[in-house]
Amino acid sequence: FWITGILDFHVNNRIRVDKKMFYALLGVGGVFLILMIINIINSPIFNAKSYYKRISIEEDTNFLEDVKQVNFDSLPLLDKESSQKLGDRVMGGMKELVSQFEVSDLYTQINYKNEIVRVTPLEYANALKWFTNHKEGTKGYITVNSVDGEAKLVKLEKGMKYIPSALFNENLYRYLRFKYPTEIFGQENFELDNEGNPYWIIPTIKYTGIGLKREISGAIILNPATGKSKKYDVSDIPTWVDHVYSPNLIIEQVDDWGQYKNGFFNSIFSQKNVVSTTEGYNYLLMDDDVYLYTGITSVNNDESNLGFILTNMRTKETKFYEVPGAEEYSAMDSAEGAVQQMKYKSTFPLLINLNNKPTYLMSLKDNAGLVKMYAFVDVADYQKVVVTDSSKGIKKAAENYLNGSLVEVDESTLQTKEIKIKTIENYVIEGTTYFYITDDDNKKYKVSIKTDENLPFINPGDKLKIGYSKENNITEISKIIYK
Repeated sequence: FWITGILDFHVNNRIRVDKKMFYALLGVGGVFLILMIINIINSPIFNAKSYYKRISIEEDTNFLEDVKQVNFDSLPLLDKESSQKLGDRVMGGMKELVSQFEVSDLYTQINYKNEIVRVTPLEYANALKWFTNHKEGTKGYITVNSVDGEAKLVKLEKGMKYIPSALFNENLYRYLRFKYPTEIFGQENFELDNEGNPYWIIPTIKYTGIGLKREISGAIILNPATGKSKKYDVSDIPTWVDHVYSPNLIIEQVDDWGQYKNGFFNSIFSQKNVVSTTEGYNYLLMDDDVYLYTGITSVNNDESNLGFILTNMRTKETKFYEVPGAEEYSAMDSAEGAVQQMKYKSTFPLLINLNNKPTYLMSLKDNAGLVKMYAFVDVADYQKVVVTDSSKGIKKAAENYLNGSLVEVDESTLQTKEIKIKTIENYVIEGTTYFYITDDDNKKYKVSIKTDENLPFINPGDKLKIGYSKENNITEISKIIYK
């Protein structure tokens, strides 16, 4: 009898346990089912328009109006890899610091006091170095001028304590998590304010559903020396901040804009007007802000671009420019092919306005990462490529490129006058014919054959109406205006 009672107890207890397990599993499965349904409802299948509208892109644009003609004195010719080599070289010369600290590989590109620089903090070399140095913090940060390559170590009166390589509560991520326990953090950036004080810029992220439609909700600005921080709404972030939106997020949203304009099923089947970003991106600096540049191409990947977008990395303001031409990697291949015997590798292109034409500019580097040549490639015709030894300078490289085409000028910027030719002579300089003119007032002028192909037929006594930008000892004629 007692054996039967024991068996009944175990059976009944097992049934109760099995029922509890069943209901628990049913509850967990129900939660996952609800989450799955929520995500399906919020997916592009039912919400293609909302994905298309994740980013607002202005399409009524004019490249020549929005993108100023390139100023070679403020052009970021050095990429991140070259900047890292220069920064490491500076650190290697600081014997008192190199044994305790190392250089972070962040190298954020910013616009600082109207100079284009990359900036990166010093980090603790290892855990032991943190124990011996954390009371004073890391000593400073390194800046590398992206134009002329000048690299320098900026030492701080008060060291930076809250950095990624610190331990315990001084570790940047741990410190942020305790201070903002409910926030979702994006990729941090290291930047400088207008006075040269270092700050961490940490975007905060929100999602729709579970991991869908990632968006920036604001940013936390944290002083790495004091630990003081403040969270800003996305519309209130100070203007000295350059990076709030990550390149990956911008590209993700632009791809949704290009994919779902005409609905979800169109993106799968007919794919009418479906476009996507090209592989890779670069930065342009305009009006004290940093802009992300990437090409827009059809989903067929036909090695050509329909145009490109520029996105303000602080505000997400985005414009699309319809400029058909070569896809960036095709232009890179064209530049490398021009000196294929050298086996140089091209950097990702900078898109510039050169002489009122969209133009790709690339550096060609050797195996050691040193810039050996500059290459200019016409966006509309990537077979037009001119490479020049970097030792001659970027301005000479641009001149060599322009000498291969007729010069175009913005007539609205020109002054005009009428002259009567007294004498005219021509000379060949570095493969280009120039005409030197003296008028009846004995004023002197210089004009390239690239400006006007009719120059060989002009004679003394002819009257010309000319356009020029500035009158000098020898005035350079930019345009000949025929009546």
